[in-house]
Amino acid sequence: MCGITGFVDLSKRSSQSDLQFMTDSLVHRGPDGGDVVFFQKENYTLGLGHRRLAIIDVSNAANQPMKFQEYWITFNGEIYNFQEIKNELILLGHQFTTSSDTEVILHAFQVWGNGFVERLIGMFAIVIYNEKEDQLFCLRDRAGVKPFFYYLKDDLFLYASELKAFHKHPRFEKIINQDAVAAFFQYGNVPTPHCIFKNTYKLKPGYFLTVSFVGSQIQISQDKYWSVYTAYNLPKLAISFQDAKKMTEDLLSSACEYRMVSDVPVGVFLSGGYDSTCVTALLQKNRTTPLKTYTIGVPDIGLNEAIYAKQTSDILGTDHTEVMCTEKEVLDEIKKLPYYYDEPFADSSALPTTLVSRIARKDVTVALSADAGDEVFAGYNRYDYMLKYRDKLAKIPGFLRYSIAGAMNLVPSEAIPVLKHKYNFHNRYEKMKGVLLNPNEESIMLSLSQQFTSNQIKALFVDEINELETYFQSKELSKETFSSLSYMQAIDYQTYLLDDILQKVDRATMTVSLEGREPFLDHRVIEWAARLPDAFKYHHGDKKYILKEIVHQYIPKEKMDRPKMGFAIPIATWLTTDLKPYVEEFICEEKILKQGILKWDKVKELKTNFYGGKKELDYKIWYLLMFQMWYDEWM
Repeated sequence: MCGITGFVDLSKRSSQSDLQFMTDSLVHRGPDGGDVVFFQKENYTLGLGHRRLAIIDVSNAANQPMKFQEYWITFNGEIYNFQEIKNELILLGHQFTTSSDTEVILHAFQVWGNGFVERLIGMFAIVIYNEKEDQLFCLRDRAGVKPFFYYLKDDLFLYASELKAFHKHPRFEKIINQDAVAAFFQYGNVPTPHCIFKNTYKLKPGYFLTVSFVGSQIQISQDKYWSVYTAYNLPKLAISFQDAKKMTEDLLSSACEYRMVSDVPVGVFLSGGYDSTCVTALLQKNRTTPLKTYTIGVPDIGLNEAIYAKQTSDILGTDHTEVMCTEKEVLDEIKKLPYYYDEPFADSSALPTTLVSRIARKDVTVALSADAGDEVFAGYNRYDYMLKYRDKLAKIPGFLRYSIAGAMNLVPSEAIPVLKHKYNFHNRYEKMKGVLLNPNEESIMLSLSQQFTSNQIKALFVDEINELETYFQSKELSKETFSSLSYMQAIDYQTYLLDDILQKVDRATMTVSLEGREPFLDHRVIEWAARLPDAFKYHHGDKKYILKEIVHQYIPKEKMDRPKMGFAIPIATWLTTDLKPYVEEFICEEKILKQGILKWDKVKELKTNFYGGKKELDYKIWYLLMFQMWYDEWM
């Protein structure tokens, strides 16, 4: 895991010092070394920068940028099956001077060209410079575990693992894309391939980006090499449940074992839930040495799965570390969020994720995380809503649904007895209004995924907003294989997983120079799981059924059968207590009017209604706060 950055400049105004500043801004991603290579060509200057977190072959010989023949590489990530690819290349006559996966990538590219990516099992953002052809070849892994930003304006192309590197280049123009701001207020992140700045983008997962700079212009082209829909559009497997369970376990075991490949210590995040328990159990079952596992609890705010994680650890026999943090420690992290999440980001679980990463980093350099279990094996509550209620809602006459939604607008969630004390009820109450208005798959997914509706966005912004095209509008799922469950899982894989979960984990781990690895995001897992019959994943209302049945072989069902917790943060309570001074400082008339993006009267109305008792507006206020704090940090 590392940080990469660089540029191509046809005006030749970019310098080696610019490259060094850009590279140094990513030191937290790679504290073990930072090298740059600068090319002064007749028609352009080009820079390759790399910050290294040494994981495989920790010697200086494996430092980057690295050269082989006419090819130079700067690479962020890990190729877990690099040794197998290396053996194949050795049979073809190749010789190697390091034991790194980086050198294997270079040789593989030289032999197989773009097709080499089909052999890779791993997470990666790769840039290869062909010095002979005056061309950059960039690619991002299939799921988008590793970030890749790029900027193109006139004769300048920039790329980096994080946006903060662009700010160090004197010709980067940080002009806000207001359409992207609107998307942030809807989703809590800026959806791929868009970016908060104009002329700036995220490379889509499963895509190549070819940058050519022969002549007077920089030209780019994009080509897709992988899509989750390829698997979802294949017929479901005709297989018994027991056979499917055995093959799923074998595949997950392979994915987990690959992610133990390392020359530095490795640990596992263990919450005690099904996903992390599955990863831990599959790894520990064939080991005599206890795995190092880590969990965090914040009892002050009711976030404490430590008792379940300890129980799981005792049964499996891991070397377990649990740390209890105070509410104040979590709150103190908030002021740091805008720097490390250098594009507006509103997932509050970034706070405990950063804290548990910091704890693990004291002992290990790599930590396995169990993200994507919900997307791959159908674990989200919204799948319940869709599968249990969509047809029922659709049968209610339209006028009655509209009347119910209208009544809900008049009655605040705080006025609902009993339910008002349930976790996240206020937010769900607000979203249900949108579901009632239009209960089809796409509308329900949008209603459950958006904080601000399109109409609310239009009322909030000063200028007219154009809605960005996102993966939510994808029509790639074929009619022949369509099911509501497959639709939701495929959309989540490309949206919430990509732009929320993976961005959160990448920044949280890299903040403390920890490499996070994701076994459930091995592409072989989703290619298999997508073809399993829906009933194997969602079985009579039991979510993640096949995964749970695998786990029950190692941990008794009665020990696991409890409500899903997650990293639940008491946003509404914080905004009315500890964070209220932040709200007054950042969401104020002076700042809003000076920015000229949002209408102060609408912002003021939201604040007044929230502090007047409408707790269902908590996440809207939180999104506003996160944007305002980001703006203050970077603009």
